[in-house]
Amino acid sequence: MAADLDEKTDRYERMLADALAAATIQPPADTPLGEAAAECREMAASYLADGRHFRADDDPVNALAAFSYGYGWLDCGVRMGLFSVPDDTELFTM
Repeated sequence: MAADLDEKTDRYERMLADALAAATIQPPADTPLGEAAAECREMAASYLADGRHFRADDDPVNALAAFSYGYGWLDCGVRMGLFSVPDDTELFTM
């Protein structure tokens, strides 16, 4: 069971880091949608940092939860049109 949790935590950390690298804010920064996109990106980055903190504290359950929440913020933003992503990516549920 621990090996499965470790593998999944590793995978979700990579997914979130890759998703942050792939997602580009679409609306202009000085618009309400641009501000919303920046907030979504900040939340995702914060959850990535939190997950890494939990992982360093040997808390893989909360690390996995943080990585999952962060990914959810970005995935939702992509579906709402707040971020553009490469056409060939499989990181998002578009």
